[in-house]
Amino acid sequence: MLVLTRRKDESIMIGDNIEIVVVEIKDSAVRIGIKAPKNIPVYRSEVYWAIKAENLAATETFEVDLLGEFEDNSISLVGDDESK
Repeated sequence: MLVLTRRKDESIMIGDNIEIVVVEIKDSAVRIGIKAPKNIPVYRSEVYWAIKAENLAATETFEVDLLGEFEDNSISLVGDDESK
């Protein structure tokens, strides 16, 4: 992890198009501003991890549902000639 010291109104650049700005320092809290292209999502870490967990849970549920459908012997495949 890179650790930098910045004061109010100072910034950090990430690549060519992301800028992190120290907006306010009050007590033990630091307010930051993030300037980034609209196509780059920016989340607080707890929101990011909640989204990742939801996506993983949805994927696992979907995979289980698909496996359940394929295990059902009543499903016939396109071009299945057993009915002849």
